[in-house]
Amino acid sequence: MTDAVSVLPFLAVLLPAVAIPFIWAVRKRPNRREAVTLLAAVGTLAVVWTMTRTPTTPVTPLGSIAGVPFELRADAAGLLFALLASTLWLVTSVYSIGYVRTVGEVGQTRYFAAFAASIAATMGVAFAANLFTLIVFYELLTLATYPLVVHSGTAEARSAGRTYVAYTLGGGVVALGGIVLVNVLAGTVTFSPGGIAGLAAADPTLAQIAFALLAVGFGVKTALVPLHGWLPAAMVAPTPVSGLLHAVAVVKSGVFALGRTVLYVFGPETTWDIGVGLPLAIAAAVTMVLAGVVGLRQDNLKRGLAYSTVSQLSYIALGIALATPVAVFGALLHVVAHAFMKITLFFAAGVVYAETGQKYVSDIAGIGRRLPVTMTAFAVAAAGLVGFPLVAGFVSKFTLVVGAAGGPAPAFVAAYLLAGLLKLLYFWPIIYVAFFGTRGGGDPESRHAFAPPHATDGGHAQETGWTHRSLGAEASPFLLAPVVVTAGGAVALGIAPTAFPIWELAETVVAEVFQ
Repeated sequence: MTDAVSVLPFLAVLLPAVAIPFIWAVRKRPNRREAVTLLAAVGTLAVVWTMTRTPTTPVTPLGSIAGVPFELRADAAGLLFALLASTLWLVTSVYSIGYVRTVGEVGQTRYFAAFAASIAATMGVAFAANLFTLIVFYELLTLATYPLVVHSGTAEARSAGRTYVAYTLGGGVVALGGIVLVNVLAGTVTFSPGGIAGLAAADPTLAQIAFALLAVGFGVKTALVPLHGWLPAAMVAPTPVSGLLHAVAVVKSGVFALGRTVLYVFGPETTWDIGVGLPLAIAAAVTMVLAGVVGLRQDNLKRGLAYSTVSQLSYIALGIALATPVAVFGALLHVVAHAFMKITLFFAAGVVYAETGQKYVSDIAGIGRRLPVTMTAFAVAAAGLVGFPLVAGFVSKFTLVVGAAGGPAPAFVAAYLLAGLLKLLYFWPIIYVAFFGTRGGGDPESRHAFAPPHATDGGHAQETGWTHRSLGAEASPFLLAPVVVTAGGAVALGIAPTAFPIWELAETVVAEVFQ
């Protein structure tokens, strides 16, 4: 497609950013504050969707800094990421309303404002036309998400925040070094499908160093071992934050930037010609398996899901590193599949906590009888992450395995299969105990076996404007509907993946990169 100057990419960044002052202005009116959030989410999704229907590639020039263009460009890869993030922001906004009110979360205005800022930065990452624009929004995303990580204000949250900033900002600085070196070698940092021409021709050794800096820098948010420590620590954040920012926006910005590096800066052929493809693939395979093993030992449900995310991100990273058309196509599909499945799991974990106060696997025996819809959705998403048919994970993982088998190192098929087995070993006991387990001699059928952690002080009640339900209902519709929607999305993507624009966008990326 030909480029055409358009305000649409900038508008996708601007809408959530403009929502921030309005959210603050109506902070004393929770319903209006949340209406602003929902309107911004709907508007952002509408803008991104419009760009998927345009016959040209929308570009927004925003000037230049030191001769390097600061520009937004909505190509197929950016649209895939932006469509995913904007869709799930809308769903998560609905879920957040139910969650923060049900648990009486403090600082709700700050929460919604920081969420909007994070999505604005994510849109910037998605539509960055070059490495320079990318790193600006990449670092802004870290700053925007920090208040969400430390939201509770506890000592544990502040410690997690320090870890988060040290890892992610440090990774950004390393990546910046790689960007400078790319500019020196190629005279440009603008993304080009298949790689920037002549990048490694003058000095392959410097090209290797540039790639290593970018891989390490972006590998932090991709959570490659040993750069993953921030992700489990950040699970102290509220569950909706864990769901969207640590299953979609933050971690996916890392693997998205890594994909830009391999596919649009160095190119698949050069990546392997200069000898950096195999080390990246090995790092991803080791992370995939090691995180799966460590996850088996986690009793805290969200922390276990975090290690699952570390492993699943490396499914994508390995597909990108193998750099064959089928492997890359599978990686792009898994970006979307994993997001829908993992956010469902986090949403379900949040419902369990909001309705029962439980957050440890050892304490949820019989919870499936108290929350049948929630835990059924959890089971569906877990089955998808393992790779069962009829869920999105089967389609993406099957494609990844086929891509690995036909790639430069077929032995990596074993890593995919082993990681899938580890997922089964992690999720099956949770599902079994949830539906068939009993709680320490108590009546497993009693809805009162689990006590909700609802806040009852007047301050919280006044801020939330929420009247708590009786325990007879499974959950607030604001909590339950998003769980059903994302689980249903995972199934739809598993049954009819070609019916969604994500499939076409992934095909376009592969066609552009491997033309």
